[in-house]
Amino acid sequence: MPQALAHVALIVRDYDDAIAFFVEKLGFDLVEDTCQPEQDKRWVVVAPKGDNGSSILLARAATEHQARFIGDQAGGRVFLFLRTDDFWRDYNAYRERGVSFVREPRKADYGTVAVFEDLYGNLWDLVEFTDGRP
Repeated sequence: MPQALAHVALIVRDYDDAIAFFVEKLGFDLVEDTCQPEQDKRWVVVAPKGDNGSSILLARAATEHQARFIGDQAGGRVFLFLRTDDFWRDYNAYRERGVSFVREPRKADYGTVAVFEDLYGNLWDLVEFTDGRP
């Protein structure tokens, strides 16, 4: 039976700030923003433009325990990997929009990569694969 990840949840402090970062700075699409008043939350999904199914559920921290992990969901490691078909186009656009890169671009056996932070400090790879991997 075929399977695929539907969403990856990213804990955020504020829905609107997170939407602004992903849409305005990274150029993602806002796929859904539905109020769920009975649970005092919103169902907010963003996805990279041109993606074929991967998306991020922006999940506002509902407890103090959850809030402790905002910006540190992977214990300081790169958490998410954003594949691009044109590294330099996206790298330069992100820098112009104020995205903070914490590791400068480098060539690797698999392609070109740089590490940036999202609005809360989670680390991401921006990567253009050149070795044929999907």
